[in-house]
Amino acid sequence: MNIPFTKMQGLGNDFVVLDGVRHPIHLTNTLIQQMADRHFGIGFDQLLLVEPALQTDADFTYRIFNADGSEVSQCGNGARCVGRFLIETGLVPVDKTHILLSTKERLLEVHARENCQMAVNMGIPVFDPQKIPFQTSQQASQKISYEISLDQQTLSIGVVSMGNPHAVLRVDDVTVAPVDRLGKKLTCHTAFPEGVNVGFMQCISRGEIRLRVYERGVGETLACGSGACAAVVIGHMQGLLGTEVNVDLPGGVLQVSWAGEGYPVWMTGPAQTIFKGEWLLESV
Repeated sequence: MNIPFTKMQGLGNDFVVLDGVRHPIHLTNTLIQQMADRHFGIGFDQLLLVEPALQTDADFTYRIFNADGSEVSQCGNGARCVGRFLIETGLVPVDKTHILLSTKERLLEVHARENCQMAVNMGIPVFDPQKIPFQTSQQASQKISYEISLDQQTLSIGVVSMGNPHAVLRVDDVTVAPVDRLGKKLTCHTAFPEGVNVGFMQCISRGEIRLRVYERGVGETLACGSGACAAVVIGHMQGLLGTEVNVDLPGGVLQVSWAGEGYPVWMTGPAQTIFKGEWLLESV
């Protein structure tokens, strides 16, 4: 059987979304990598698979696969696209304004807004190094920053989990930040046993940052929803940001709200369908 798919994007972070509710799908690393190829396949940053809920307090299960085939636990831009996908495909009633998605790590609450905007309750940030996971012998000052050695230099980073691990570095200018060089090395640093997504944050004001993110298993993307949330959380903890922040990413702007420690992070941004098609299994 061929696999129907929907190509979607949120601020240029692009996805293939699969309906595993009506059409059960068995994915392999090879199949995901072939579909992800931008020359010989469909092309995407992540593949998103929607399946029947495995827990009673969720509407659906939401699984995320990077372009290299690895499964991860969180994708904020993807959650917005999945919410839009469920409404557009009739898997939920068009007047249903909030959807609960269970991931490997947490339950996400997605709300439909006007003009293709979707808001996601991304959950409460996790700072405990063991739960991120992040291996360190340092005691972070009020969970604000750690020092990490790389290429004979010492970097100051903020570390947090938004359902997936993030390291955040402050930079003076994101346009000249060594995103590819440092991002590639930090994603596989031994201090992060499961890898890490690396955000390069430039603070403009208490209500605005510029951000570039190098994602594990993908590389730099035009936008990263969980990365935007992680950057705002770290910036807030460092006393640099307020509770409402516009995050300017290469693909566009996300609105992130966080009331502080112990509260969930809310992220709002667009989600759009680009095209639909079928993946021909016999051609693989």
